[in-house]
Amino acid sequence: MARRSRQDAGVTTQEQRSGGGSAGADGAVVEVADEAELRALVGEPSAGAVRKERTRLHELDRAWLAASPFWLLATSGADGTCDVSPKGDPAGSVLVLDDRTVALAERPGNRRVDGFRNVLANPHVGLLFLVPGRGDTLRVNGRARLVRDAPWFDDLVVKGHRPLLALLVDVEQVFHHCSKAFLRSGLWDPATWDPEAVPARPTIARTLERPDASLEELAAYYGPSYADGLYRST
Repeated sequence: MARRSRQDAGVTTQEQRSGGGSAGADGAVVEVADEAELRALVGEPSAGAVRKERTRLHELDRAWLAASPFWLLATSGADGTCDVSPKGDPAGSVLVLDDRTVALAERPGNRRVDGFRNVLANPHVGLLFLVPGRGDTLRVNGRARLVRDAPWFDDLVVKGHRPLLALLVDVEQVFHHCSKAFLRSGLWDPATWDPEAVPARPTIARTLERPDASLEELAAYYGPSYADGLYRST
């Protein structure tokens, strides 16, 4: 089985480990080079896992989208660089136009638009929709377009904010994902929460992003009034 040589990074090739012994026992990184090797390690998916994949939204999917206030948008640029952006709105804000089309409003943010720049170069997107307290999720993959206006933009208004942009997603693949990751992480279990395990947002901002600002200024910026600007263009 052919393998890339990465000896400079301590990567063991298939040829190097074919002589026997425990792979990686010397501390080297042992790469998986192709799907055949991957399948040899993890096995084949069950028939049910393969069969659950669909190309259209079911009524249960629509209900899930209506209940979801938070989703992750994964994109990739023409050069292969990737981005995952968190998105959120009150439950009921995801607009289902039909069983193959979903519209997602863009709200005021930092204007980096990393994911949107990727979509302009490569329309393939992956979406993961969460419902608070639920371990299972809804995965939607498809092709996206960036839209600046449409007859349904008024349906995307939240708290008086009519979006400047929306992502129009043509659904190509949809299925529900089980709760194992959430159970392992204990994500929804308050007993596992420790928000003070890392420095507060003002400290992170001053250290990594805005060294010219004082902690007092940043604490005021990220204080209670921060939420007042969520639907106001800045």
